[in-house]
Amino acid sequence: MRILITGGAGFIGSHLSERLIRDGHQVLVLDDLSTGSLDNIAQLQDDCRFRYVIGSVTDEPLVGRLLKQSDMVFHLAATLGVKRILDEPIETIVNNVNGTEVVLRQASQERKLVVVASTSEVYGKSASLPFREDADLVLGPSSKQRWGYAASKLLDEFLAMAYWKQLRTPAIVVRLFNTVGPRQSGRYGMVIPNFVRQALENKTITVHGTGAQTRSFTYVGDVVRALIGLAQEPRAIGEVFNIGNGAEISILELAHEIKRMTGSHSEITCVPYSTVFDSNFEDMPRRVPDITKISQMIGYRPEVQLDEILRRVIDWTEVSLELAAVAAAQRRASFRTAPALCLAGAR
Repeated sequence: MRILITGGAGFIGSHLSERLIRDGHQVLVLDDLSTGSLDNIAQLQDDCRFRYVIGSVTDEPLVGRLLKQSDMVFHLAATLGVKRILDEPIETIVNNVNGTEVVLRQASQERKLVVVASTSEVYGKSASLPFREDADLVLGPSSKQRWGYAASKLLDEFLAMAYWKQLRTPAIVVRLFNTVGPRQSGRYGMVIPNFVRQALENKTITVHGTGAQTRSFTYVGDVVRALIGLAQEPRAIGEVFNIGNGAEISILELAHEIKRMTGSHSEITCVPYSTVFDSNFEDMPRRVPDITKISQMIGYRPEVQLDEILRRVIDWTEVSLELAAVAAAQRRASFRTAPALCLAGAR
C-alpha cells in the first residue's frame, strides 16, 4: 500500500514509518517540523519506498495532491505538549481543528481511509475509571487553557464521525494514552524523557504537583502495532478506540523508579503547578484506559511493560547524551583552532 502519514517526522510518526517500510509498504510523510525532526526519519531517507514533504497539514492543495498519491492516511499531525498548548492556545485549537478538517475533506473526495489520532485528554475530569470509549466526557471550563487542547481533539473526533455518518468517508479514531519510547523529546513537557535526562545528568528531578497523580504509559511499538491492526480491520471503521496500557503508576513513584534504574544522585522535588504553569492550570488526577474494545476487535495486548519501557528510554538517552557531548567537544576544538588557521592564512 501507499500510505500517507501526517506528522510523520514526529515521535510516533517516525516509528510508524519504520514499521510500515519494514512491512513492505510505501510511505509518504508530511510534516512542518514544528515538533517533528528530520533526525527522526534520517534512517529512512535512502529507502526508495520512503518520501517526505515539508509542509503544513492545513495546506489543502498540498494535502489533496498527497492523498491522490496514497491509499490511506494516518493523521497524526497536531499541536501537542502541555507547555506548547499553554503558550500557544490559539495555534493549538486552529491547527488541530483546521488540519483535521482539511485531511477529512480531501480524503472524502478520494474515498480514502483516515485514521485520526486523538488523545486521552478528551476524558477530561471524568471520575469513571478506567476510561471507556462510550463513557461521558467531562471537560473543565473554557477559562482554563488546558482544556482547549482536549476540546480541539474532541472536535476532531466529532468531525471524523460526522464524515463517516454523512458522507461515508471511512474513518477510525484512536485515543492514545501517554505513548513513550526512544526518540521522544521532553521539550514540550513529556514526563519520562524529562525525568530520565534529569536523572542521567544528576540534576533535580522535578515533579509537578504532589506527584500523586497517576498515569499509564504505553510503548510506542505497541501503539504502532495497534494503529496498523485497526487500519487493516474493516469492522473498525466508524469506531473510537483507546490505545493504551492499563498498568498505573503515580508520577512520584515514576520519578523514584527512574532514579533507581539510572543509579542517579538526583534529588526529587515536587513543584507546585502554579510555579511551572499558572494559577489556572488543572491536571487529571488519574488516566487509565479500558482496552477491552480494541482487544476484542484485533486482539491487542500491550507487550512492553513499564520497566522495559524505561530501560529502552534510558539506554537511548544515554547514547544521545554521549553523541551530544562528542559533537560539543568537536565544536569547541574547531573554535579553538579557527583563529590559528586564520592567522596562518594571513601570513
